[in-house]
Parts: sequence; C-alpha cells; structure tokens
Amino acid sequence: MKYFRCIKPAIDPTPFLNEIAAIEGAWDGSTGRQEKIKVQREALSIPLRGLRKSAIGERKRRDVHESRWTTMSKLYPVARSFLRDFAKDQDSLLSRAKIVCLPAGRRVYPHIDRGDYYKLRNRFHLVLRSTAGSWLKAGEEEIRMQEGELWWFDNKQVHEAFNDGDQDRIHMIFDLLPRTEAAKVFGEAA
Repeated sequence: MKYFRCIKPAIDPTPFLNEIAAIEGAWDGSTGRQEKIKVQREALSIPLRGLRKSAIGERKRRDVHESRWTTMSKLYPVARSFLRDFAKDQDSLLSRAKIVCLPAGRRVYPHIDRGDYYKLRNRFHLVLRSTAGSWLKAGEEEIRMQEGELWWFDNKQVHEAFNDGDQDRIHMIFDLLPRTEAAKVFGEAA
C-alpha cells in the first residue's frame, strides 16, 4: 500500500475513551467543523490543537502553519501526553489535532486536504473505537483500521470515510511537521 501505513498496532484506547466519557457534553463544545466544512458535516469533534487565529493575517486558513493547544485540551491530559510523546518520537513538531466521532451510518465525503499547511505535514489516525473496523479510502486504496491501531495515511489524495458499523467510530486525528521540513516553514529557529 502506498497511501496507508500502520505505525503501531496495539495501543490501549481505554484511557483516551475514559477521558472523553468523563466530560459531560464532550462532543457539544465545538461545532465549527461540521458547520463550516461541508465534507465534515456528519462528524463531531473535540479540538485539541487548532490553528493560531492571530497568525491568519491575509492567509487562508488552510495556509496557516502556526498552531496551539485549545483551552478545551486541558481536559484531555492523556491525549495531550500521547501527542507530545509521539511527536518527539517522530522527530516532528506537533501541529493540529482533534478527536473525531463519526456516528453510525455517517460519512466524511470525498475531499483532498489542500493548502500550504498540509503540503509538508504527515496525517495520523489513532483508532479509539470502531467495532466494525474503520473504513477509509485514499486514492484507489481502501483499508479497515482496527481499534488501538495508529495509522499514517496520505491525506493529499482524495479520501473519504464511512462508518458502516452500529456504534460511533472515534479517532484521534493529528498532523506532524517533520523537523527536516520545519525550517522551510518557521526558519532555522524551529
């Protein structure tokens, strides 16, 4: 496969799911993704890291490289710790991150993640819950990711997802900027 690669096959999703379950209305705190991004309209999200709004200036949102922890992310120390540790392990800078719920029977419609932000970054999915396996397609390749698996995939290809299971599908989705590319974005200080 050229658009998918399993990075880690057996991460215990329980601590992540416990964090989410401990927050009443966890999925209700941020609705911008489903309201503003048409292809994401059926997915719910908990933003952990987002673009730094003060850095937008004259750029389009998809071209903003700067990111920051959201206020809400303080409620998810297990997720934050995992993201920091994995970025360090990959010799990369942590960029945007979110926990996403795709309810049963719902989809993420075909799209390509375009813009300067995505050109240099790697996209990862950590599958936290998926009873039927998480179907995802990129380019002409299809995969079923299983609970506890961490995957890299090429989001620069046309990609889509569908939850054909009977329960919510929950992933932590995040981007890493390899240090080798960081100087192109942030200069030598990266």
